Amino acid sequence: MAVLGIDIGGTGIKAAPVDTEKGILLAERYRVETPSPSTVAAVTPLIQEILHHFEWHGEVGCGYPGVIKRGTIFTAANVDSTWVGLDASTFFEQVTGCPTYMINDADAAGLAEMHFGAGVDQRGVVLVLTIGTGIGTALFVEGRLVPNLELGHLQIRGKDAEHRASNRVRVDRELTWKKWARRVNEYLMHVENLLWPDLIIIGGGVSKSFGKFAPHLVTRAPIVCAKTYNDAGIIGAAMTSAHPESTGVVRG
Repeated sequence: MAVLGIDIGGTGIKAAPVDTEKGILLAERYRVETPSPSTVAAVTPLIQEILHHFEWHGEVGCGYPGVIKRGTIFTAANVDSTWVGLDASTFFEQVTGCPTYMINDADAAGLAEMHFGAGVDQRGVVLVLTIGTGIGTALFVEGRLVPNLELGHLQIRGKDAEHRASNRVRVDRELTWKKWARRVNEYLMHVENLLWPDLIIIGGGVSKSFGKFAPHLVTRAPIVCAKTYNDAGIIGAAMTSAHPESTGVVRG
């Protein structure tokens, strides 16, 4: 089944049609810059541009960087606050004319990894981290998603963890991979003490540079790189549309 997956991020919006049975992109992904400010009004025409680019008229799955319950948005960490309170599924159905499902972006990436990536056949507690503009977290217990975990906002030294250890912080502060890994280690120590995961999967924008920082990470649980890399959010968003009953996600 082909579904258009859209991944709304703090710096970019990426999309591609996805074969949800195989977990692969059916066309080269299309990317546009996230506007600043990233209001609903500013992002809406970009979503329409994406659908026009692919000449899309079918179902859409959309990952969003914040808490989403039954299609309604509750938080906006790396996008404009105008998103909070929006019934996004219904809104985007109205502006696109397509059935649209919404899901937390890290949860989407986690679904892709658990179905097609490093989490396949993994039991116990699996934590998927997406590290890019912020830090997204998806938790799976015996293969079932615990939605909207948002552990990137744990307080570390008086700040949100993603304000100390995201990839954006590494770039902005010109940190070496080794120095940045120390910050990530500090964060992972807090997370491990809370969740005691059996496996940690790292994806997001930093996954393409996994070999540069992974040797500096020290955790109890094994750490592996996401196999779907930075396409995980697109693939997982599309899966939400195709299999909403397995994720607890519904349309507005």
